[in-house]
Amino acid sequence: MPIRSTDQVLHKAAWLYYTHGMRQDEVAKHLDISRASVAMYLRRARETGIVNIATSTQLFADDVLARQLEDAAKLKAVWIVPEDRQAIDPTAEMPVVAAAVFLELIGKGDRVGVAWGRTVYHIADVMPFADLQGVTVVQLCGNLGAPYSYRPDQCTTEIARRLNAEGINFYAPLVLSSERLAQELRQEPVIQEQLATIPDCTLALYSVGGIEADSHLVKCGALTAEEMKALGEAGAAGVIAGQVIDREGQLMDCAHNRRCISADLDSIRSIPKRMMVVQEDEKLEPLVAAIKGGFASHLVITASMARRLLDRWSGAAQPQ
Repeated sequence: MPIRSTDQVLHKAAWLYYTHGMRQDEVAKHLDISRASVAMYLRRARETGIVNIATSTQLFADDVLARQLEDAAKLKAVWIVPEDRQAIDPTAEMPVVAAAVFLELIGKGDRVGVAWGRTVYHIADVMPFADLQGVTVVQLCGNLGAPYSYRPDQCTTEIARRLNAEGINFYAPLVLSSERLAQELRQEPVIQEQLATIPDCTLALYSVGGIEADSHLVKCGALTAEEMKALGEAGAAGVIAGQVIDREGQLMDCAHNRRCISADLDSIRSIPKRMMVVQEDEKLEPLVAAIKGGFASHLVITASMARRLLDRWSGAAQPQ
């Protein structure tokens, strides 16, 4: 398992103080903790040898990689799931780690936005039960047909159930048959009201979809494999809450997006904590696009993906 949340804060405090040269009050402000806590963490870092990064254990080496990726990609926090220990299967470990991180990020009275997909559903499935009355879990996009697995309403409902929180489902299709129909449905007061509350979320949980022929949008019938291929040739790189984004993380100008009932991407970007979880190796390009587009502030990934991301940012200009 990656280090506990308190140990991660300890490591980040030492990283900011010793590597970036921040003053203790600057570290406290950056991490939103007291200056006394910073002093305590720095003392513990010296006592445990964390400060000596060159002689860190593999556990802390992974966390040095996380700190480097945070710096390079301008991310608030990164959690890395190791892959080089035989006792750990990353595909099984990833949702467990992500569920723990998700619970750490939730505050009293928070409004939490949830998208959909296999990754989010697996996180919901392993999430421990918690009594978080006063928290509201809202669906970020419209729904899919009943036979499809990992539907948005399933993910939202299960996470709300696990947290003993209020769940608010989005009772509209994700994709309409025509642009005109989608435009008219967006004008309905109940839909307008629900979409208008998305910027009020303090935390979002989602992954980024790919644009392969077997991607979720193709499997659920929203797009044909040929249509998805054409979007890729036109510059599409990934999918956020059912909407196709280009390689810079911007909304594609395409018929599919105009037929979508989903949260406005600017509304999603305005959510303070945007937790993205990615475990598939083939999602490097969609993840790069999502980070460039500002859709991730908190990231849970495998060690190999972290190294690939860091290599990408080391060889290219940093996203704005």
